[in-house]
Amino acid sequence: MRQDSSSSALNSRSRPRQQHSGGLVTPDWPVFSSHPLSALGLLGSQEDLRSEESEEFGPVFIQEPDDVIFPLDSDEKKVMMHCEARGNPLPTYSWYINGTEVDSKTDFRYSFIDGDLIITNASEITDCGKYQCQVENSYGIILSREALLQFAYLGAFSARTRGGVSVREGQGVVLMCTPPPHSPEIIYSWVFNEFPSFVAEDSRRFISQVTGNLYISKVQPSDVGSYICLVKNAVTSTRVLSPPTPLTLKTDGVMGEYEPKIEVHFPTSVLAAKGVTVRLECFALGNPVPTITWRKINGIFPKKARLRKSQAVLEIPNIQLEDSGTYECKAENTRGGTAFKGHLLVYTLPQWVRMINDTQMDSGEKLQWECKAIGRPRPTYRWIRNGLPLTSQGRVETVNGELTINKVQQTDSGMYQCVAENKYGAIYSNAELKILASPPVFVPNPIRVIATLGKDVSLECKPKASPKPRITWKREDRRIQPNKRIMVLRNNTLKIANSSRADEGNYVCRAENQLGSAEMTAILWVKEAMRVVLSPSRVEVTVGESVVLSCKATHDTSLDVAFQWFFNQKPIDFQQDGSHFEYIQTQTSTVDLMIRSILLKHAGKYGCRAQTSADTVFAEAELLVRGPPGPPGVVIVEEIRDTTATLSWTRGLDNHSPISTYNLQARSPFSLGWQTVKTDPDPVTGDMESSMAVELSPWVEYEFRVVASNAIGTGDPSTPSRKVRTKEAVPAVAPSNVSGGNGRRHELVISWEPVSEEFQNGEGFGYIVAFRANGTRGWKEKMVTSADATMYKYRDETFPPLTPFEVKVGVYNNKGDGPFSKVVIIHSAEGEPREAPSDVKAYSISSSEIKVTWKPPNPGPGKPRGYEVSYWKEAEQEESGEKRRTVKNETSMVLTGLEGNSVYLITVKGFNSIGQGPASTAVTAKTRKSHSHFH
Repeated sequence: MRQDSSSSALNSRSRPRQQHSGGLVTPDWPVFSSHPLSALGLLGSQEDLRSEESEEFGPVFIQEPDDVIFPLDSDEKKVMMHCEARGNPLPTYSWYINGTEVDSKTDFRYSFIDGDLIITNASEITDCGKYQCQVENSYGIILSREALLQFAYLGAFSARTRGGVSVREGQGVVLMCTPPPHSPEIIYSWVFNEFPSFVAEDSRRFISQVTGNLYISKVQPSDVGSYICLVKNAVTSTRVLSPPTPLTLKTDGVMGEYEPKIEVHFPTSVLAAKGVTVRLECFALGNPVPTITWRKINGIFPKKARLRKSQAVLEIPNIQLEDSGTYECKAENTRGGTAFKGHLLVYTLPQWVRMINDTQMDSGEKLQWECKAIGRPRPTYRWIRNGLPLTSQGRVETVNGELTINKVQQTDSGMYQCVAENKYGAIYSNAELKILASPPVFVPNPIRVIATLGKDVSLECKPKASPKPRITWKREDRRIQPNKRIMVLRNNTLKIANSSRADEGNYVCRAENQLGSAEMTAILWVKEAMRVVLSPSRVEVTVGESVVLSCKATHDTSLDVAFQWFFNQKPIDFQQDGSHFEYIQTQTSTVDLMIRSILLKHAGKYGCRAQTSADTVFAEAELLVRGPPGPPGVVIVEEIRDTTATLSWTRGLDNHSPISTYNLQARSPFSLGWQTVKTDPDPVTGDMESSMAVELSPWVEYEFRVVASNAIGTGDPSTPSRKVRTKEAVPAVAPSNVSGGNGRRHELVISWEPVSEEFQNGEGFGYIVAFRANGTRGWKEKMVTSADATMYKYRDETFPPLTPFEVKVGVYNNKGDGPFSKVVIIHSAEGEPREAPSDVKAYSISSSEIKVTWKPPNPGPGKPRGYEVSYWKEAEQEESGEKRRTVKNETSMVLTGLEGNSVYLITVKGFNSIGQGPASTAVTAKTRKSHSHFH
């Protein structure tokens, strides 16, 4: 059983920034350039950066050495232990092994790279142990945590032949592994007869990962053979095999049943680090094969516990304090039972609850530091100063995690470490103690202060000094007697209320401590208060116009003035907003702000700040921007009917110009985008917040929005309303372009353009076709139920061709019948030709051509548009013949490509767009003989 002992040492030193106590106002005359930023101290000085870099401090660990397990068989025979720290001046490093300092000069195996220690040709005999890194600079020394260096290796088994083991069938047996030297732990398995055939573990066979032995609780004939122990190093994965152990069966009979005997068990006391996985083994020999069971005596058996290898191993992952206690394993078979008990104790490494921090003190003060850690067993504490143990003596007292030093002195400066440790590990908390000791120093000196007449003025006195100095103020060699108007505050600042010209002069602050004294002179001038006028103070403009705001300061002429412009309390960035804002310096004491192409967003408060070394004055002006109205609030549809919708909205911003009118807009699937709709009342004036949209189409889905206008222009539209559908109504639009004619004989064909969905006004839309022969009384009506229909055909044998009809087409839907179109006259069809052409003649004009002529049929309905000539050879069927049509209605045709000396039958029929007429009676003609070239 193994626990990880790598405790990561927490480091407590994060450095606070040093406090620099500066002087008073400025080291010299406060000259302000007219650059608006430098006047405000926004162009930071390099001073701060330099002091940060040059700040000196004792060493602080960046990386401490970690525990290392080094494989001895690795090609690289170098071990590296890491250590890195920062510090100013740069720190130096040294190393200790088991408390002895490493000397790289006398032992060439050791070398250093920065803080890292490299060991060449490392070996377990010389180099195993605890390593500690020491870091030092002029401020002190710190020690790292102790890191453990171990070596991973695996020796070879002794080559001595192993004696055979002979047992009766049914008896138990233990085969010893006797592993070679190794580090750290190894994993055991057994090979049966030959590699890679491994012994399978079950309720009868068990391999202990503590001893490596193979246990067989009851031997069977199948167990006879040769056994080899195989061990593998957990770190290097190297494997070695033992010599074989033969197992044979005795022939003098079989072993009877016997009660269990526990051969493998965990120690009576097991120690485990919190958080690791603990494995407890328990296995018994016996016949029949025993069953193993586990329990925790007086306590709850951990839910997370797992039983492995047929219950022979109890595994408890991520072990916690509450898992401590006595565990029992019991082995039972039909012959009896036996049990084993052992105690599991969980320990924890120390962990910081409170750490120590870098501290600066004046000499003579009292230092009290406390560090606190938790752990099990409870940690003890020790203190280290500059790498050496610190114990109670004289002014120094150490009690557990508390360190007290009375009346600190310069010699107490250095690096301190509090170590909390129990037998499983140690953790270090590090801090630097700086004892300040200096006579008073004033920087800068003298200082000049410019005050404003009638205002309060403060003269600070902040010397650098340690211990804290005594302070006195003088004016013209006389000590200042405080009164109602002049007083010295707690922090030694001299405050003068309601200053006047009489307060001008030199003020001297004297500071004194054991180490010395110093004086600082503050020269005070009192100047006229500055006045600032910003004009105009309120101005109204229209979007797109420009305006100039002028800021004039009246001030003491001996002082420079700097200006800065603000918009709604934020400084204006002229680089970024250069397209609209321009900074213009007209005279030394006047600046202008030019605002061009004004947008609505430029409305607000504009501030001008004037600053001298004496005082700062701020003036503000208001800019109102007139523009087109903002969008009205979202449109709500209050009521919707078939052709009207009542809409309401909330008014938007008028942008300082009253809203004159609202424009209502709608869009539907049939409109091209948003269209203005008619309203009632008309116009919708700017004081209204509702109106009715009229002349909408019924049964159409609309969205509505509102746009506001004022004298300056039209604003952005409101958010659209939700989609709403107008109510259904009877159709109001009749079909257009009613026409017709043509068709087959006895047909009246009526066609029209369908009504678009927009005007169908409801569900169940269709057409009513009405017609009557001219001069008759009653209308015939026919329903056409398809909204997309464009035609209707009426057939009646009794009508002569080209009878004139009066026709109209109407519309209807579920709400009722709509209007009819205007009446138009449409004639019934004339039909296909009725008669055959007359007087058909045919005669041959060559051996391959016949000319055919005919006369048109009598005039009447069904005039031919052209003629079709059919011809075929006498001996053949008419169906196999050919047909040719005239191009127009000519009355003759030449047939070509015929065979010579052949009789042809020929008929002629008329045709038009509706169909063909009857054929004439067949006539015959014979082509001429073709001339033969053979004699």
